[in-house]
Amino acid sequence: MANFLPRDGKFSYIIYTKLQRTMQAKNLMLINRHIKKQLLSALKASPVVLLTGARQVGKSTLVKEIVAKESGARYITFDEPSVLLAAKKDPSGFLEGLANIRTLVLDEVQRVPELYLPLKLSVDENRRAGRFILTGSTSALFLPKLADAMVGRMAIHSLFPFSQGELEGKTEVFIDWCFSNKGLPEDRLSALVSKSEIASRMSTGGFPAVVSGAKHSNSADWFESYIQTILSRDIKDLANVDRLLEFPSLLSLLAARIGTLTNLSEISRTTSIPLNSLKRYLALLQAVFIYQPIPPWHANFGKRLVKSSKSCLLDTGLVCHLLQIENNVSHSPYYGHLLETFVINELRKQISWNNTRCHIYHWRTHEGDEVDAVLEASNGKIVALEVKAASTISAADISGLSRFAQLVGDQFHRGILLYQGQKVIPLAKNIFALPVSALWRISQPSK
Repeated sequence: MANFLPRDGKFSYIIYTKLQRTMQAKNLMLINRHIKKQLLSALKASPVVLLTGARQVGKSTLVKEIVAKESGARYITFDEPSVLLAAKKDPSGFLEGLANIRTLVLDEVQRVPELYLPLKLSVDENRRAGRFILTGSTSALFLPKLADAMVGRMAIHSLFPFSQGELEGKTEVFIDWCFSNKGLPEDRLSALVSKSEIASRMSTGGFPAVVSGAKHSNSADWFESYIQTILSRDIKDLANVDRLLEFPSLLSLLAARIGTLTNLSEISRTTSIPLNSLKRYLALLQAVFIYQPIPPWHANFGKRLVKSSKSCLLDTGLVCHLLQIENNVSHSPYYGHLLETFVINELRKQISWNNTRCHIYHWRTHEGDEVDAVLEASNGKIVALEVKAASTISAADISGLSRFAQLVGDQFHRGILLYQGQKVIPLAKNIFALPVSALWRISQPSK
């Protein structure tokens, strides 16, 4: 308990000063995270707010920034061994000793499942909004004890690596625009973003530590250390896995198959990992957010559950490292699939803060028709997106979008072909070609 921060009003100053020093040491400004607005709203409405996301995406920095402005707040991390031991040994007494804290942050809460029931009892006694902020490097879907204990008591939000708009100080509203009836914003899309710049964005990715050191040569070392940490800590916290040495080669294989349908039998044969073990390993990688497959879209909702997902990893910088192409992205045979993954990941990030509530899928038929990303909103409207690595387009490039539009009928709101050209081009009814940079240039200034 000696490592806990003081309980008095000095907390805000201490946290803010530490944040400043950390950013100054890395020669970084404190980059605004767009999801912060949603977190602040959730704190006014729910007694518990859970912020999940992969390790090292900036969860701790974000919650520290939030509570730095809160009087009577306190931050505790279970990455600190003495704190972890105290919470595991006497979880009820641990919480009781912190009962007077107005806003208590418990960082990496997945490491202390013993706390879930005492948390529930504490919230049931006092349901004041904003009592607890929890962070976790494991998906809530893979923490059933926490989810069950906090039903009706907890708001869940996800944090991803930096988006392109966050890095440029703009709040992307691309998804909201796609589902609106607004015209094409050609004035904001006129400047060409070169293939080499797109390649640089993809090879860097969005992890804060890599972004801050993008001009240096230590990103490969960082990614290696990151993978080892994920395996030795997060995976081992979730399950007793004896064959951890199989994970790095599995990750590299998944990186080589991004943008393709997941064929478990083929992966099992290639890696010599038994099929049942492979399914378990993929579930664990999904639980820690590294592997994020794209589910299939089908008009019959039940059939979505039996069709194949498409492979996708959390960050293109990580993919480039696993494929060892950091310095040769532009000429890599993986460039097209990398660009598709880059777009998918940017869309996922924007879904977490845009006003339009939607889910992301892919669509493919036995005849070979496909759409890279299908966004289905809660009101039933659908936006379909296709990604092309070329700087010119032809009628054949929108064949999948056209057939998908016919399939969904009145649900189809808009089709977008994202390509590496400069012009905004109407291609068919409600189908347009836009530069890839539209993803972050259709935006508004961040506050």
